[in-house]
Parts: sequence; C-alpha cells; structure tokens
Amino acid sequence: MLVVEDLTRRYGTRTAVDRVSLSIARGSFVGVIGRSGAGKSTLLRMINRLAEPSEGRILCDGLDVTRLRGRPLRAWRARCAMVFQQFNLVGRLDVLTNVLMGRLSRVPSHRALLKLWPDEDRALALAALESFDMGGFAAHRAGDLSGGQQQRVAIARAMVQEPDIILADEPVASLDPRNTRLVMDALRDANRQGITVLCNLHSLDLARAYCDRLVGLADGRVVFDGGAFDLTEDVARRLYGLEAGEVIDRQPVESAPPPVRRAPAREAAALSA
Repeated sequence: MLVVEDLTRRYGTRTAVDRVSLSIARGSFVGVIGRSGAGKSTLLRMINRLAEPSEGRILCDGLDVTRLRGRPLRAWRARCAMVFQQFNLVGRLDVLTNVLMGRLSRVPSHRALLKLWPDEDRALALAALESFDMGGFAAHRAGDLSGGQQQRVAIARAMVQEPDIILADEPVASLDPRNTRLVMDALRDANRQGITVLCNLHSLDLARAYCDRLVGLADGRVVFDGGAFDLTEDVARRLYGLEAGEVIDRQPVESAPPPVRRAPAREAAALSA
C-alpha cells in the first residue's frame, strides 16, 4: 500500500502541490489527470523523491519514504521506477545497454562502466524487451528508434529494476495514436504482472480506457478521486475549464485486445538461464 499524507510542495510563494492525501492499493492502475500546471508531474516526482516535499509524508508498506537518505533512498528509487515523457535514453548506446541501466542499483559501478554485465542481468533485459516486442532491436542504437519504440525501451528499463511501482509522467504526450496504444498496452501488461502503475495522462478518454481509478488535480489539489466511468463531462469541466473540449476525444479510444499474459521478466530470465 502506497500512502500519501498531506503532501505539499512549494516553490517560493507558489504552491505546486497542496496537501494531497491518497491511498493506492498494490497492483492498481491509477491515472492522474488535470490541466498543465495542475501539479501532476510534481506529485510523481515527490513520490520518487526526485523533488523534495515541503510538508507531508510518503509511506509504502509502513516505510517512511520521506525520511530516506543515501543507500536506502537509492533502493527506494529502484523499487519505484520512473518513465519520463522524454524517454531519457542514451541515444548513442544500443537498446540492450539502455535497458541494462535499470540494473545499476544492483551492479558495481565499475562493472557497469566496463559493460561487464552479469549474464543473468543480460537475460533479464532481453526478456523484458521481448515482452514488449522489442527483442529484435536489442543491438540497435536507441537514437535510431521511433518515439513509441523508445518509450517501450524505457518501460523495459523500468521493468528490469524489478519495481513495485512504476510512475509514468505523460508517457504518450508526444506520440501518434498507434504508438500511444502500444505504450499504454505495455504499461497495462506491466500492471498485470502485479506492478502498481501511476500514470499522468492528458486525454480523459485514454485514461478511461486503461485506468481503474482516476485522480484529478486542479491547482495542486485533489478535486476528483473515483472510477473511470464516474468521470463525467461535468467533472471534466471542473478539472479543465475551457480546455475540457480539447482533452475529451470525440471518438472513444480503442485499446488493443488484452495481451496474452506472459511470465514476469524475472521468471522469463530464469527460464532462459
């Protein structure tokens, strides 16, 4: 269970996140929605501790995340993986090496610098790529991939961290509809392996199609918390104001048929060893 208690972040006189409290059950898929500047990215970055809370607490299974420093904080960031809108891959390196970067918390830095990755880590990374239909691109330069392919590589990198939680910050904001569906399907597949997913999204119909719970932020505060189908157009207008018409798609999002459940990446790696 991930619990956020009165979480607040101030930048000078501006309050980006204002006393947000949430309880998120393990294995849920939660969409965080709201207009630009509502505090969505700041909230996720505080949970990962990339941004420091001004007030409040973050608890996970009784662990006070807000008190962590040094090695325990690095361990938390391995458990709580981030997927960014900008992919954050090293374009000149091959895809497999980018995915292996997700194992940095478990491999001595000198071995990583020399690319002396353990065989079991290589197997784990390849299994993660295969699970997102990217195994054939393992030797390609990451910078040569399309945006959707790069984002799936970023999710594979998150998966090899063997996380409990994935925080996805606008992961499809710059993608076309086909790649949007592929990336969201990849996150749903990760969720079906038992990983909790918190995903910032701009499209309300996309959030309805994939998330089992939606949390709406406006001016840093929670103004909606409920099921996907509880989010009516009236609620959307409360969240987005005049922008509501831009974020509600005219046609419903058609997600791909549910993927065949695969073994988790760590199990697949064990089988290939």
